[in-house]
Amino acid sequence: MKITILIPCLNEEETIAKVIRTAKNYIRRNNLINDAEILVSDNGSTDNSVAIAKKNKARVCESTEKGYGNALINGIKNAKGDYIIMGDADMSYDFDDLDGFIKYLDEGYDMVIGNRFKGGIEKGAMPFLHKLGVPFLSIVGNILFKTPAKDYHCGLRSFKKEKIELLKLNCPGMEFASEMICKASIHKLKIKEIPTKLRKDQRGKKSHLRTFRDGFRHLIYMINLKYKYKEDDNNV
Repeated sequence: MKITILIPCLNEEETIAKVIRTAKNYIRRNNLINDAEILVSDNGSTDNSVAIAKKNKARVCESTEKGYGNALINGIKNAKGDYIIMGDADMSYDFDDLDGFIKYLDEGYDMVIGNRFKGGIEKGAMPFLHKLGVPFLSIVGNILFKTPAKDYHCGLRSFKKEKIELLKLNCPGMEFASEMICKASIHKLKIKEIPTKLRKDQRGKKSHLRTFRDGFRHLIYMINLKYKYKEDDNNV
């Protein structure tokens, strides 16, 4: 199988069906019905998310460990596709516009990351503090790890499964997004960044993100990772 569209999920009953239907539209329009799957990695939902996902013919794998990173690690492990496209379940990303995320993998890149600042941010889709914090953390990441990414925390990205498994990703929480890019750079994976649009979260509930807590965790993680690999290099 060529493609897995991977959707991490935690109590997303309001939007999960819409996301799956949008991904299905893309699969049908591009004649990928026999070469693609939709995989929902559930992170302990207590609402009807799992039942809705199954009703809409998505495959579901359940993550026993809580956290955004754990849900994605579980999904990557269970994915059948050679290419994995991951994106959030809140309808903030357009699963009907994934061409670039496949095209550049076909052309030899190992990872393709969306850039919301280049693709456009719908009014109300990103809090003001995130518009400051994400570029700052991306600059820090680029200084420490020399990556081409300018939007470290875009949730829409694609990658080759065999390459990402080499990174041994293990961050359980939101810092997983930074870990993926930093370790990809350390292991010299070929990374491409493309514009992608961010739409307003269509759920009627508060975001899972916690601005200051998550931002601080990303920052500390990147500094610690850089120090760890610097120490490892010195011990070679």
